[in-house]
Amino acid sequence: MTAAWAGFDEYPEERAAEFRAVIDKLTAELPEDSPLGSFERACAWDSTGHSDRAAPLYREALARGLSEVSGYKGRRAKIQLASSLRNIGQAEEGVKLLTPELDAPSDELDDAVRACLALCLSSLGRDREGLSLVLGALAPHLPRYQRSMANYAKALRAD
Repeated sequence: MTAAWAGFDEYPEERAAEFRAVIDKLTAELPEDSPLGSFERACAWDSTGHSDRAAPLYREALARGLSEVSGYKGRRAKIQLASSLRNIGQAEEGVKLLTPELDAPSDELDDAVRACLALCLSSLGRDREGLSLVLGALAPHLPRYQRSMANYAKALRAD
């Protein structure tokens, strides 16, 4: 699976179906009810521009216990599902899915949670909340102005 994803860029848009076939073949080796299979197929549909086909598979993976099999992939599935939901006009569901992730144990996906949540909020006309999240995520990465940006982020939330 790792090798297939490493070669993803070798499949231009017109060969997207070929890439999905590779992923389907690999996931067929897993048990039929494997949350990993649903997750990988969702990622393949999502990565080839089909959020509508990806969303049900992300839901299936999460329902089958993906977070218990791999907490990291479970969190990725939530982020990617929220993004897919936003793309298909269901941003409110994306907000509901990602908001609890703000309080989840911290990992390298924290900024992705905030970025995707900010996009969902923006799609709902809640730009100030989204900007607050993005500035708050950006602040620790700045060589200077970290405190100022963090304070601006807090001020946006308070308004």
